[in-house]
Amino acid sequence: MALVLPVNGIKPRFGNNCYLADNCTVVGDVEMGNDCSVWFTAVVRGDVHYIRIGNKVNIQDGAIIHCTYQKAPTNIGNNVSIGHRAIVHGCTVHDNVLIGMGAIVMDNAVISENSIIAAGAVVLENTIVEPGSIYAGVPAKKVKEVDTQNFKELIERIGNNYVMYSEWFKK
Repeated sequence: MALVLPVNGIKPRFGNNCYLADNCTVVGDVEMGNDCSVWFTAVVRGDVHYIRIGNKVNIQDGAIIHCTYQKAPTNIGNNVSIGHRAIVHGCTVHDNVLIGMGAIVMDNAVISENSIIAAGAVVLENTIVEPGSIYAGVPAKKVKEVDTQNFKELIERIGNNYVMYSEWFKK
């Protein structure tokens, strides 16, 4: 069973049709929309500031979502995929974003809509990722524009797949 705990009297809140893997952790001031999933060993820790997560967001195995005390909450839009072992910390992630496996997004960064953060990339504090772009490297830099139509189909497919996968575990 997932570990879901209040912190300082504030309990996580979940929309409809969310899936929490048996060994994930969601604590504190976390609000999650509909059709979201938090996978094995992932941690969503709203203990020192709030975390707001939109609809159809998948937080894959081993990912960490956190924030910075009194300084940087975490806001995640709709239709976002956060890859295995990624760290999303005290930042804003807009709609239709793919954060690759092992990527790190640091405080006060803004990941604009229809963007990709490549696997292993490190998005430094205060970085503004341009809409419709791919950022890669350490530190992450823009490497190219996204083919918006193909990307929308890709991110929609990934999001829909994770909703489907979560149904397998609910049976």
